[in-house]
Amino acid sequence: MTSDSAAPPTGDIVHFWFDPGCPWAWLTSRWMLEVEKVRPVTTVFHVMSLSLLNEGKDLSEERRASLEAAKAPVRVALAVEEAYGPDRLRDFYTAIGLRFHPGGQERTRATLEAALSDVGVPVRLADRGDTDAHDGALRASHHAGMDPVGMDVGTPVIHVGGVAFFGPVITPRPTGEAAGRLFDSVLTLAGYEGFYELKRTRTSRPVFD
Repeated sequence: MTSDSAAPPTGDIVHFWFDPGCPWAWLTSRWMLEVEKVRPVTTVFHVMSLSLLNEGKDLSEERRASLEAAKAPVRVALAVEEAYGPDRLRDFYTAIGLRFHPGGQERTRATLEAALSDVGVPVRLADRGDTDAHDGALRASHHAGMDPVGMDVGTPVIHVGGVAFFGPVITPRPTGEAAGRLFDSVLTLAGYEGFYELKRTRTSRPVFD
């Protein structure tokens, strides 16, 4: 996969934490790829875990089962990053996200293996989804993203302009100059030290391209 994977070589760095299963993080990540086309920005992707974020919380059995199933894609994404670096993680996120979100594919080992094959890495990395042996590294990645913004939020989380934010939560993703203008607004908010929160109730489900 090449179209979304070639990051600009210069400009500001935005660090982006995601759980592969979150449709809202997916939409925000696709917005950032649009931003890269119209602003001198590079997005570096990192893994967080909604399962870790909800550890110890009083959850329904359905929600608990959903978060348990979400562990495998997160672990496999981290395995890709550890073995092949952030650029390949970026590619893998695109591959698995396309399958999960607009593609609507089941979140099974077969889907993980297909996404690994899409980006040219060994499908045996899917084995990492079945073990907690590397969860210490996952916790480290998770906390690197979440600690600066706080644990009372979810994903996406971006670090931009020296500030960590939850969001922006958007649907559908803006494209072209509209994507750039939204990013400019985020930079403006990041530039005000006392800014913390701007929110309204979501009235739409995720809308994919």
